[in-house]
Amino acid sequence: MKAITANRLTDGRVVYRRADAGWTPDLKAAEVFSDDDSAQPALDGALRDILTVVGPYLIDVVDAEPAGRTRVREAIRLTGPSAGTTRSAESA
Repeated sequence: MKAITANRLTDGRVVYRRADAGWTPDLKAAEVFSDDDSAQPALDGALRDILTVVGPYLIDVVDAEPAGRTRVREAIRLTGPSAGTTRSAESA
């Protein structure tokens, strides 16, 4: 299964394309496609949505969770950096 993800232009947040061509931060609300070919028309539309998102692309999903080879990468994109952020700006 496939879904379309991108980053919202206004704040960089990870978002997913809904069936109504809108965007949501909730992967469970994303439109899901059976394969790349069935997703292509929606991806083409997402690529033209340049005032809302940047860098749309397809990801593998299973049960509304990232899957496949990029599973770890997509989980990090969704939850934030994997490196600690405990250093203060003064000590940098």
